[in-house]
Amino acid sequence: GVQQRIDSGKKAPCLAVILVGLDPASQVYVRNKKNACQEVGFESRSFDLPAETTQDELLNLVDELNNDASVNGILVQLPLPEHLDGNEILERIRPDKDVDGFHAFNLGRLAQRLPVLRPCTPKGVMTLLNSTGRDMHGLEAVVVGASNIVGRPMTLELLLAGCTVTTTHRFTKDLEAHVRRADLVVVGVGIPGLVKGEWIKEGAIVIDVGINRLDDGRLVGDVGYDEAEKRADFITPVPGGVGPMTVATLMENTLEAANKQDAL
Repeated sequence: GVQQRIDSGKKAPCLAVILVGLDPASQVYVRNKKNACQEVGFESRSFDLPAETTQDELLNLVDELNNDASVNGILVQLPLPEHLDGNEILERIRPDKDVDGFHAFNLGRLAQRLPVLRPCTPKGVMTLLNSTGRDMHGLEAVVVGASNIVGRPMTLELLLAGCTVTTTHRFTKDLEAHVRRADLVVVGVGIPGLVKGEWIKEGAIVIDVGINRLDDGRLVGDVGYDEAEKRADFITPVPGGVGPMTVATLMENTLEAANKQDAL
């Protein structure tokens, strides 16, 4: 852990967090990540850039942080403003400093069953699933949503854990039929109530990655919680379910990155 590192004369892990623009949700997420660093004794460095930052300016900053040996992890808060090419920026981060796990190298390693730094939300979900004590082998798992950040890597993680995985998306014909036969449902789309509680199979595990603000100000997930909760054996609330796990996993990845870089 962190204390072992410091006791052996090494410095605390350092996470660089880049935020472009003033998106209020992103500001909250960045604050949560910085607070988490403080709580576990990591150093965090903030780079709050104006919304009109150019692609080259951002790439130059990433290059600088790549070459700065005192920085162990680099995080670019998404979404980026429209005029920036997020893929090019994420690909510029050194894979061994890519603590979000979004670089093609890290996703490719996960696909080959040789994970190094794993995407935070799916890895955090796996930590939750392992805590249930359920044997994952052969479970019928349905992933609702196929985004690069959640759905696709989630599918890879569940395959690696031995589940039989179906990934659904906006072109899926009969979402309800898929969900009804699932032992495990992971939903991350961003549409409140997309998955109705009554679709959930008795005894299933439900992981809700969605977070949506309703007009009345309430935060809700993508699953009809009240009804789903009656049927599921395990279900994550929104807020307070997957979100904190994502941040905890980011800390885990940052420590792992720091330890690996030391060994170089």
